[in-house]
Amino acid sequence: MSKKRRVFDIDMPEEETFPAGKVEAAPETKSMPLRRGPMATAITENSESLRNREELVQAIREENDMLAQEHVRLKKLGLIVDMIPLELIDAGKLVRDRAGATDMELEELKDSIKSIGLSNPIRVEAHSDGRYELVQGMRRLSAFRELLDETGGEEFKTIPAGLVAHGESLESLYRRMVDENLVRKDISFGEMAELARGYAADPLTDCFDADKAVAILYKSAGYQKRSYIRAFVALLEEIGDELEHAYAIPRSLGLSLRKRMEEVPGIAAKINAELSGWHDRPTNDELDVLRKYAGGAGDVETFPAGKVSKPQAPRRAKTTFQIERPEGAAKCTASNGRLELRLPRDFSAIDRRKLEGAVRKLLDELE
Repeated sequence: MSKKRRVFDIDMPEEETFPAGKVEAAPETKSMPLRRGPMATAITENSESLRNREELVQAIREENDMLAQEHVRLKKLGLIVDMIPLELIDAGKLVRDRAGATDMELEELKDSIKSIGLSNPIRVEAHSDGRYELVQGMRRLSAFRELLDETGGEEFKTIPAGLVAHGESLESLYRRMVDENLVRKDISFGEMAELARGYAADPLTDCFDADKAVAILYKSAGYQKRSYIRAFVALLEEIGDELEHAYAIPRSLGLSLRKRMEEVPGIAAKINAELSGWHDRPTNDELDVLRKYAGGAGDVETFPAGKVSKPQAPRRAKTTFQIERPEGAAKCTASNGRLELRLPRDFSAIDRRKLEGAVRKLLDELE
């Protein structure tokens, strides 16, 4: 007896969509996310990691740029302060207003530094060779150097210093120093006049005239004060080379002496003759000589008769010029009885005989 074969009806798709052995993946849902293979998962995670890393690097760059700009801004304002070794600080770029003067208050400053430290940092300009040039704070730097010599203390080997942005103009550096000193009550007109003369004589500046230097350096001062400084400049142009204590000349004495010199020709020559060769003289003795020629006690029969109310003596004629040299600009000033050469070079390092021969040759060429 034969068995009947059962037949089953199977519904086949009209068109085969997938290859044999493949099934269509179910759509991804929140309840059932799409499953990925290990390689796809690794690639996805690596891409996200790289994207996050790039975003982090970009954020760091933006923060560094912002910090760099802020550093430059604060540095220009002199608000970046560091502890600078004294041995790395030079003070020769700017002509100082107190060169050679005795500072009677330096001991008080030293006592204050020992007690509470330095309240106001000095200001320096950083150089590419690792050294620094003093811009402001000669008294503070001098106090630290003396304290280091006297005590040898480690705390005095470095000094707080504000860093001035490199490349600031020489005129601006002078102005910084001058404006700081203008607020001091003890800065004298003689010192301010000497600084103006030094600025005009500095071969690194474009100024040849001390009167112009007063206008440049003392812009912050009033008109009357600038006129006093100019009077002292004119005074020192006549007798400054013979004075040892120009910083100690009181304002009234300096103005009176300058007026007397304008009224009576020959006074400057008499003062120079009396002071010439008199070295290491006390301050009061030098001032007594000036008082005498300014019309004080003891000046009877000193001056010729025929005083006039208006100035008669003309200003000393000067010739100034500049010569470019490999070592820098040489600034030359020629006047009656004087030939001055300013050059950023140490002439004392030249052999005396060689220097003497060069000067002799120069004078022979002028005949």
